[in-house]
Amino acid sequence: MEYLLAIESTCDESAAAVIRSDGVVVADSVASQEDLHAPFQGVVPEIAARAHLQKLLPIIEVVLRRSGIQPQQLAAVAVATEPGLPGSLLVGLCIAKALCVAWSKPLVAINHLQAHIYACQMGRSESIYPCVGFVVSGGHTHLYRCHTPLQWEFLGGTIDDAAGEAFDKVGVMLGLPFPGGPQLSKLGEQGDPAAFEFPRPMLSDQNSLSFSFSGLKTAVRYKLYGSGSQALDPSLIPTQMKANVAASFEQAVIDCLIGKCLLAIRRSSEARLCVGGGVAANQRFRTQLRRACELANIELLIADSKLCTDNAVMGGLAWESLRSGMATDLGIDICAGLVR
Repeated sequence: MEYLLAIESTCDESAAAVIRSDGVVVADSVASQEDLHAPFQGVVPEIAARAHLQKLLPIIEVVLRRSGIQPQQLAAVAVATEPGLPGSLLVGLCIAKALCVAWSKPLVAINHLQAHIYACQMGRSESIYPCVGFVVSGGHTHLYRCHTPLQWEFLGGTIDDAAGEAFDKVGVMLGLPFPGGPQLSKLGEQGDPAAFEFPRPMLSDQNSLSFSFSGLKTAVRYKLYGSGSQALDPSLIPTQMKANVAASFEQAVIDCLIGKCLLAIRRSSEARLCVGGGVAANQRFRTQLRRACELANIELLIADSKLCTDNAVMGGLAWESLRSGMATDLGIDICAGLVR
């Protein structure tokens, strides 16, 4: 049996995993940076990169020790090189390159978004491909037609904010602690999702698979604070109104996500939808998407909740490259932006 070491550092999670060639995760670890970014109510790229410098090597040592695997037993070192925060990506890539040189191992570059979809494959013996892949997270809301784990075509995505980013920003408007998305969902459980009729941007456009959440976010701000330039003071908003706004906003986002998923399936003629990314851990979204797919006779695979947020386990995608004989030249650079 062969093993590889996977490294994840695309944003603000430092992670590593040892993964067997049959997809079994031997050991994995994730170090969160939430406490570092909470005072700023969002991820600060410079802080994230410096935290990776401090945390990645100790995490790698932990997973190797837990796995009982020695470096000479590894078939390769895999690392996410696109897309993500430039500084964070560079730290992960430089560490991976250094380990490859020190251990005389091949390097395998991973596309972070392909890996989010591949998270649906982890733990399954039968291939999930072909499928429509949907990555919905803090930084991405994009649909792909996935022919194989490594071959895909872009179908559509957000033209402004990602869904998770909108959740976090509305969380700030409601005075919720960072990260706002999970806190907003929890607050929304006490609210009425039909209390406010927020817009569903681009949902009615059946000719487009694009998403837009900037206008929806603005509509929430106007509902909470009016259309003036006054400063946000969440303490002045009644608790029940906060809950109703949270539930209504969440429902508007979910309606947009599900509507475009179903449209992508119809337009691509695929029968399987695979969903990954941090927002895919949202329970209301998971429940409503399952119901919608059952009614439409669509096979739905959603990544396990613990594999939705950034992690190194989904780096098992690297085995697909290795089996295809696709190692990566050590001269590779990062690609921080989204390549369509």
